[in-house]
Amino acid sequence: MPRTVTATRYLTPLREGGSLPAIVEADDDGTYVLKFRGAGQGPLALLAEQVSGEIGRLLGLRVPELVLMEVDQALGRNEPDQEIRELILASTGLNLGMDYLPGSVTFDPGTKPTVDPWEASAGVWFDAFVTNIDRTARNTNLLWWHRKLYFIDHGASLYFHHNWQDVERRAAAPFPAVRDHVLLPWASELARVDAEFRGKLTLGSFEAILAEVPDAWLRPEPGAETPDEKRRAYAGYFMKRLESAPFLEEAIRARV
Repeated sequence: MPRTVTATRYLTPLREGGSLPAIVEADDDGTYVLKFRGAGQGPLALLAEQVSGEIGRLLGLRVPELVLMEVDQALGRNEPDQEIRELILASTGLNLGMDYLPGSVTFDPGTKPTVDPWEASAGVWFDAFVTNIDRTARNTNLLWWHRKLYFIDHGASLYFHHNWQDVERRAAAPFPAVRDHVLLPWASELARVDAEFRGKLTLGSFEAILAEVPDAWLRPEPGAETPDEKRRAYAGYFMKRLESAPFLEEAIRARV
C-alpha cells in the first residue's frame, strides 16, 4: 500500500520531462520526484505511473518507491517561474511522488553496458504487457544506482485508457513498439520470463494494485461509471492481455 506524504519544499524542476516534474522534499524528510496531476495527460498519467510501477515491482523489477503526495498551493509561493506556479496551483490535492535516487546515472546503451539477460527480458516483457512506449535508446527511463538497474517513469504506459473504445481487441493486440526497446539486445530469456510472470500475475494481484488508486484518478467511462466499476474494467483488461500471446510473440520476433 503506498504511503501518503505532504510536499513541504519545492527544490528544482526537471525540465527534461515534458510534464515538468520536480524534485521536492516531503514531511517524512524524504526527497521525491513529484509528478503533477495538473500536467500533460493529468490523472491518467499518474494512474499509469502507479499501476504499471506496482506491476513491475510485483514482477521483481526495481522500481523506486511510489507515494501519494499532497500538494498545497502554497508550495510554489516563492517560485519566480509563472508556468511552475500555475502548474502547482492546478495540481493542489493528491499527486504522485517517486523516491529520488541521488547520484543515479542514466542508462546509456552506447557505452555497451553489461545487462543481465533475465533482467533485460523481464523489462521487455513488462513494457510490452503494460504497453510502455517510452523505453527507447532516445529516452531510456532507466537508471543505474549502486550498480543496479532501476525502472522509472511509466506515465506513457497503458495508452489504451485514453480511449476505451474497442478495449477488448486492444487488450489482445501485439505491441509493435517493442522493436525499439532499449533492452531488447540483451533479452535472450523472454520465453522463460513469460512462463514465470504468468504465474505471478493474477486477478487478485491486479485488484490489489488497483484498490490503491485514488478514486479521483478513475474517470468514468460508459459502462464503468463508478471508481469500483472502473477498477474492474482495468482488471478485466489486464486479465485479457495476460491470456493472450501476441505481445510476447511480437517481442520474440523483434529480437530475432
